[in-house]
Amino acid sequence: MRRRKPPQDEFHNKERWLISYADFITLLFAFFVVMYSVSSVNEGKYKVLSNTLTGVFNAPERSVVPITIGDQPVAGGRSDTDSVIAPVVTETPLSLPAPDNASRSLALEALAGQLGQEFSALIKEGVISLSADDEWLQLNLPNSLLFGNADAEPHYDSFAVMEKIADVLRDTDNAIRIEGFTDNQTIRSGRFPSNWELSATRASVLVRMLVMDGIDPARLAAVGYGEHQPVARNDTDEGRRRNRRVVLLISRDASIRGAIR
Repeated sequence: MRRRKPPQDEFHNKERWLISYADFITLLFAFFVVMYSVSSVNEGKYKVLSNTLTGVFNAPERSVVPITIGDQPVAGGRSDTDSVIAPVVTETPLSLPAPDNASRSLALEALAGQLGQEFSALIKEGVISLSADDEWLQLNLPNSLLFGNADAEPHYDSFAVMEKIADVLRDTDNAIRIEGFTDNQTIRSGRFPSNWELSATRASVLVRMLVMDGIDPARLAAVGYGEHQPVARNDTDEGRRRNRRVVLLISRDASIRGAIR
């Protein structure tokens, strides 16, 4: 007798437990995801909320005193129509007095002493000259110490010179003006059409070097005079050498626009 083949539905029913198991695993996974999301706290938002609540509950007590409008009995013989005006107390900001000219002149004299110490060797050799009065400190630097002939490219050694000057002036507020001068020889350069441009460019280069060394640009100004303000005759080599110079002027005052000499 031939054996009867089991029905197709009976074969599939034996695998239905896998569906229930998969559903259970999915629900269990979803359960743990929900539990994790509930247990995780946004620390940043929690701190903001905590600080806000702390500020509210720890704020100092404030009370508003109502202003009564109308007829009120006033002691001391005043009539009902008299008004009482509460005194208004205003706080005036404390301002320190500005230093007078005498103290600023003393400070300028101290700067002259510091620069004199920094360049004592060059001053003794006559390469650099330093002079001062109550309003100005003047440091004369020859162009040969800083630049090449008919050029505004600074020498390598000029950086050390400007660094020494910046070290003395960095922590002050005195206005600083740098003036460039040349001799009367016609310049033959495609870069500089005349001595005006050459002297102004040299002064601007030194201003930029001071800024690089930490001097506030608002304190600085660059001026070029060309050959028109000589200090010696231009018909000798020595005179022309003296005329080729850069002058560093340090004002007693702090405003560069007010420092007119």
